[in-house]
Amino acid sequence: MKKTIRPIDIMTCAISNMLSDGETVFHGVSSHLPMVAMSLAKKMHAPELVHLNIPGGVNPGVIHKGYYSSAGADLLDSAEAYFPLEEVFDLSMRGRLDVAFLGGIQFDINGNINASVIGDYHRPKLRLPGGAGSAVLIPTAKKAIIWRTKHDIRTFVEKVDFVTTRGNLWKIVTPLCVFEFKKGKLYLDTIHPTSSLQEVKENTGFELLYDEIKYTPEPTKEELQMLKKIDPYDYRAIELGS
Repeated sequence: MKKTIRPIDIMTCAISNMLSDGETVFHGVSSHLPMVAMSLAKKMHAPELVHLNIPGGVNPGVIHKGYYSSAGADLLDSAEAYFPLEEVFDLSMRGRLDVAFLGGIQFDINGNINASVIGDYHRPKLRLPGGAGSAVLIPTAKKAIIWRTKHDIRTFVEKVDFVTTRGNLWKIVTPLCVFEFKKGKLYLDTIHPTSSLQEVKENTGFELLYDEIKYTPEPTKEELQMLKKIDPYDYRAIELGS
């Protein structure tokens, strides 16, 4: 019997394959999935990728500790060099940051991102962490990639409750599919082989736009083997709970 491929592994490999050799890439806090994807890219096809992060560690070592954090001291202790966070913002504003990984809670078809409140801003049902660095990095990084481990009609909405940031959004990766922002709208780019067009439609609160139906490539045997080596504690699955 063929082993079922997990959506989290499809997401990780899809993100990894969005990264190119020689690119400078940044991830923030609570970013285990993109952190693992960056490590996978360096091992598989992008050895000269430059990994930046919150603690300031450039190209940190292999993920190996049971308490490993996506914003912990390990990222600095095992790094090749130190590049502080304030320099990351400066790098981005100078047009030298190739990719930034960022999050959000609500997204609409116009590429607006909400990470601030659910409901009315002055009387919210839920107050969220806010934009933090995304208000700077999304408009200024060459490419912004959003990952979201929940895909439902409360996440992908007709109109976000609050616009935390907008701008240079490139891709959004979810457990069901990949969206691409183009022509001023979110387009369905690929559907994961573990999902379907109908499932994506049922869980998206706006009309799906697409040029053609395409499917996300399944992770290769080599990618899955490498994931076991670089992420033996399965940190990439923390958010999804898989």
